[in-house]
Amino acid sequence: MLASEFKTKVLPLSNKLMRFATQLLHDDDQARDIIQDVFLKLWQKKDKLEQVDNMEAFAMRMTRNRCLDLFKAKKPVLAEDDFLKRNATESRDLQTEIELSESALLIRKLIRQLPDIQRTVMHLRDIEQYEYEEIAQMTDLNINAIRVNLSRARKKVRDELLKQNDGN
Repeated sequence: MLASEFKTKVLPLSNKLMRFATQLLHDDDQARDIIQDVFLKLWQKKDKLEQVDNMEAFAMRMTRNRCLDLFKAKKPVLAEDDFLKRNATESRDLQTEIELSESALLIRKLIRQLPDIQRTVMHLRDIEQYEYEEIAQMTDLNINAIRVNLSRARKKVRDELLKQNDGN
């Protein structure tokens, strides 16, 4: 693969990879490091990339694996939520902002509490909008397992959200 092909086929994936890594790690700096590592490895393997059918799925899998390597190494991962920082500059009604931020924080907290595979499948399907076949390529799961994990993840988040709202 030539540098020009790399620029057109691989580099445009950076935003998706960054969102995915950030969702898994909850740390923008670590996510940037992961993406840089992934791009470096892809560049080093550029001669073998012609054999890859789906570059996006391949890069997503590399990103996921690199994030899992971080977890296995038991490096501390900051669970910092920058939702309030990003929205602080927007001018909104204070009450609406508080309600939205509390709901978003609660939902993100509930998603973070899901088992890894459910959290990953939910992110890929509901946030990144991947098709089941693409998720299967990225995670090595069959489509039925993806559907089951997605259904269970959604149910857990929905049930816990309802339970939290009923308690208030």
